[in-house]
Amino acid sequence: MKKIMITLALIMMTTISQAQTLGECQQAAEKNYPLIKQYGLIAKTTQLTVKNIQKAWLPQLTASAQATYQSAVTAWPERMQTMYQQMGLNMKGLSKDQYKIGVDLQQTVYDGGSISNQRNIAQQEGKVQEAQTEANLYQVRQRVNEMYFSLLLLNEQIQLNEDVKTLLLSSENKLSAMVKGGTAATSDLDNVRAERLSVEQQNESLKQQKQMLQRMLSVFCGIEVNNIHKPEPIQVTSSASNRPEMRLYDSQLKLTEAKEKALDTQLRPKLGLFAQGYYGYPGLNMFEDMMNRKWSLNGIVGIKLSWNVSALYTHKNDKARLSAQREMIENAREVFLFNNKMEEIQQSENISRYQTMIKSDDEIIVLRTNVRKAAESKLAHGIIDINSLLREISNENAAKTQQTIHEIDMLKEMYHLKYTNNE
Repeated sequence: MKKIMITLALIMMTTISQAQTLGECQQAAEKNYPLIKQYGLIAKTTQLTVKNIQKAWLPQLTASAQATYQSAVTAWPERMQTMYQQMGLNMKGLSKDQYKIGVDLQQTVYDGGSISNQRNIAQQEGKVQEAQTEANLYQVRQRVNEMYFSLLLLNEQIQLNEDVKTLLLSSENKLSAMVKGGTAATSDLDNVRAERLSVEQQNESLKQQKQMLQRMLSVFCGIEVNNIHKPEPIQVTSSASNRPEMRLYDSQLKLTEAKEKALDTQLRPKLGLFAQGYYGYPGLNMFEDMMNRKWSLNGIVGIKLSWNVSALYTHKNDKARLSAQREMIENAREVFLFNNKMEEIQQSENISRYQTMIKSDDEIIVLRTNVRKAAESKLAHGIIDINSLLREISNENAAKTQQTIHEIDMLKEMYHLKYTNNE
């Protein structure tokens, strides 16, 4: 039982202390960002729109009712009415108040491809919205990068300060012993102690900044970020073809193509069946209704061919407008690629610069460490004062801090370049 408990405890400790990588934070942030919900909404809206467009092939039924009073109606000439009366026929003529309750049924047989093109446009508009959402979500990576590498830099600075505090504490203990032995002044001990307290104070400030930034990153990612992992240096090839903005431009171009095809369908004739039926007065048999003012059932069925020639008036201008839109999209893509290339050049040059500086940082740190150790030895033999040692400790720490800043900045530029090219 004890072995089982120990095993479970080790597993829990491993889980708690497991470091979050940059990639894990990126994925978590994208899933947590509210904009991700738009993917499902866009897909649902597009699906419903396409279904509604497809229903245009179903019979279109219209119900209507009307009641009218006319100033004049169809009537028999007075001579004919007199003649009919002599024959014993009462020809009342149509009544001025007329009523109708009817149903109109339309069935499309051939629409020239209009419904199909409307469906394609709706689907392509959905793809454009999805690509736009993906491009907006892509910017989340940049924000995660900034917070992640800033947090890494704070961690490194806190660790360096801890190292300096250890050195100062060691010197403080040695001076304390020397003061007791009468070989060092109390002011030297106070000076070192004040410097150590100053470093501790600075460390507390850095830890508070880390806590704030860690909380921000946790909220942004939707996970508890408590132990980040320093990524390895990477090599990035130059390519922007996988960027979501490129897919957005492609989707926009396909949308203009779908709209252009839809313009051609407007020039084609349309063929359909129709049926009309109504119950009312007067009916289709007008002579009967002039004699007997009764409501009756009436119906018409037929086939209808229509051609809207007015579409020719704007066809040329509509084509030119879509062509201008296509050119604007192409221009936007060229501008994006140009700016992206400039960003790549800048990031690549920064990486090379940091790599060169890091090489010299190693040598500077070795030299500063040697000088600091020599100063400690000289202080022990009374050759230099405590201020000289503190200055060398500060110089060594500054060299290590500078190297850390260069390393973190180099890594940040590498991963910025990676996401610039969407690798």
